[in-house]
Order: sequence, then structure tokens, then C-alpha cells
Amino acid sequence: RLTGHQQELNNLIQRKNAVDEENARLKNELSNLNQKFKDKSQELKDTEECAQKREEQNRLVIKYLEEENKRLNTCCADLLNDLEKLRKQEAQWKTEKSGNDARIKHLETDLAEAREQMKELRSICSNLSSQVAVKQEELSQKDCDVIRTKKELQELQNLYRQNIEHTAQQAELIKQLQALNTD
Repeated sequence: RLTGHQQELNNLIQRKNAVDEENARLKNELSNLNQKFKDKSQELKDTEECAQKREEQNRLVIKYLEEENKRLNTCCADLLNDLEKLRKQEAQWKTEKSGNDARIKHLETDLAEAREQMKELRSICSNLSSQVAVKQEELSQKDCDVIRTKKELQELQNLYRQNIEHTAQQAELIKQLQALNTD
């Protein structure tokens, strides 16, 4: 544990030394910069008259450049807005295309399934048509049977009516015979 602390302490000392060296280097650099600054200040004082004359020109140029910069910034902002809109539109189109592709695939699958179903339904229709033809034949036969049965029923009803009339006549004769018998 002590070795760990010792190692950590050594690391901290190394880092401190590195920081101290960096500080020394920066101080030296600052000193050099200060000297340069003094030299430049002197040079600036020497050229101040000339600079004042140019300053007005520079102001005009700066004003022009600022206005140009403003115009360019506005133009740049407009272009960035347009680019952003185009990117959004592109993303939207990609999304729509992806959705449309999926829909097309789904519809193609549905179409293939529908074609299969159509095949099956045609087969079923063909079978049903055959069955209908058979049933119509049977129905036609049954109609003939019904017509024949109706005729037979009509004949039976006629016989039944005749029977009833006979029975009534017989009952009348019996009454007459009984009356005669009584007489």
C-alpha cells in the first residue's frame, strides 16, 4: 500500500516538474512576447501618422467588408436553410420510397396469392359447374317425376270423387231400400 502511495507521489512530483518546466517555458515565451510587444509599440508610435491617414480608408473598407460580410452571411444562412430543407425532403422521400417499396412488395405478394386463389377458385367453379349440370339433370328428372305424380294424384282424386259419389248413391239406395222394406 505504501509502495502505491509512493508511486502516486512520484507521479505527482513528475507531473509537478513537468508543469514547472512548462510554466518556465511559458514565462520565457511571455517575456519574449512582451519584448516584441514593446518593439512593436515603438514601431506603432513611429508609424502612427501614416496609420491615421490609412485608418479612415481602412474604416471605409471595413464598413464595406462588414456590409459584404453581412450580405454573404445572409446568403449563406439562406443556402443553409435551403440545404436543410432539401435534406429533410430527401429523408422524407427516402422514407416514402422505403414505404412504397414495402407496399409494392406486399402488393406483389398479395397479387401472387390472389392468382393462386383464382386458380383454385376456377378449379372449384369448374367442379361446381359439373355438379350443377348433374343436379340440373337430376332436377329435370324430378320435374318429370313430379308431373307424373301430379297426373297420378289427379287420377286418384277423380277416382276418390267418383267413389264418394258412388258411396252417396249407395247410401241413398240403402235408405230407399230400408224405406221400402219398412213399407
